[in-house]
Amino acid sequence: MVQYNILLVSFLVFFLISSFCRWYLTRINVNHLRKFGHNVPEVFEGEINGETLSRMTDYTVDSSRFGSFASFTDDIVLLLILLSGFLPWCVNIILTFKLNFILSGLIFFAIPVLIGFVVEIPFGLYSTFVIERKYGFSTINLKLWVTDLFKNLLISAFLGGILLGSFLALIHYAKTTWWLWGWMLFAFFQLLILWLYPIFIAPLFNKYEPVQDQELKERIISIMEKVGLKIKGVYQIDAGRRSKHTNAYFTGLGKTKRIVLYDTLLSSHSGDEILSVLAHEIGHWKKKHIMKQLVLIETLSFFIFFLAYRLIDWSFMYQTFGFDQNIPYVGLFLLSALFKPISFFFTPLMAIISRKYEEEADNYSNWLTGSTKSLGSALKRLAKDNLANLHPHPLYAWFYYSHPPLVDRIAYLQQIDDKAKKAY
Repeated sequence: MVQYNILLVSFLVFFLISSFCRWYLTRINVNHLRKFGHNVPEVFEGEINGETLSRMTDYTVDSSRFGSFASFTDDIVLLLILLSGFLPWCVNIILTFKLNFILSGLIFFAIPVLIGFVVEIPFGLYSTFVIERKYGFSTINLKLWVTDLFKNLLISAFLGGILLGSFLALIHYAKTTWWLWGWMLFAFFQLLILWLYPIFIAPLFNKYEPVQDQELKERIISIMEKVGLKIKGVYQIDAGRRSKHTNAYFTGLGKTKRIVLYDTLLSSHSGDEILSVLAHEIGHWKKKHIMKQLVLIETLSFFIFFLAYRLIDWSFMYQTFGFDQNIPYVGLFLLSALFKPISFFFTPLMAIISRKYEEEADNYSNWLTGSTKSLGSALKRLAKDNLANLHPHPLYAWFYYSHPPLVDRIAYLQQIDDKAKKAY
């Protein structure tokens, strides 16, 4: 039976505060947009009309409200799982089968994961076939959506099962050093997935083929050679089968590095705009932003693994949530639940670092292409095509945004161009 003690009360306080903060940030963001959303920002004058601006506002309001409701539902489900006595009941049933430790742990973790999976299905359907379709983005059919859903489930179960099973094996056999081996395994697994993703995982969802526009391909290769960056290939994918949203990205590690362009991007942007976006992405690689983020994540995870090692035998934690014995796989789950509301408050730190990297990548794009004009033009087109929020609340943007707000970002790019003109 769950015990209402200092640990549970502290957890609930942090949990409720984090939930309230998410709700409050969404609310002030929506209210701010309603208040200023009818104003065309100076950098977008002549680029968007009243109808487009209205659709931008409506899309942000609808998607934000729905996202807030979905997040609230996730919170309720997690609390019910933790506080209802459901998990101790599940453990008692699992123990009756007298399975080995690793298999028992995998089954235990699978239960709440499957519950979350089922709960998410109606939200995914509504988001894709109501909100996204209402605003002209969603092009996916139900059959493909269901296929993607189960592919994601199977891949997640396979990879997650391998990783979790390995952690449980380390806990079982390396009782005092499992956290260190587990941390090294976690770091290796991240690099492995980064290397495998473009050649094994991504092709399961999209058709990859070399860019058909030979002139664009040659320009891309030329700009890559200019900075000494070797890539496996330049690919386009059939993203339009699922959505009209546009994007371009680098992926892979070592010999699996490749550039990926959405077919929707290729059809809506000029060659100069595409090159400027890719120059921005090249900036991330040349500035080693991905590796720096990995180092930061691995540093934080080192301390998290050590803390988990120190707490996994804490009897008070088990008793608080209704367990009458210390079972390490239960402890891992409980610790992940306890860390969840705390980790929320680290969001601004990661966002600040990411925005700094984005500014550095924009500057690199300017250096590589000789101008910010094409990148600014691309960002404006991306904003229109994706119905981006041009008036985020400053606090919301500071807390969540991994990129500088579009208006600020474009204004910064224009300042760089203005300074370059004055210099001549």
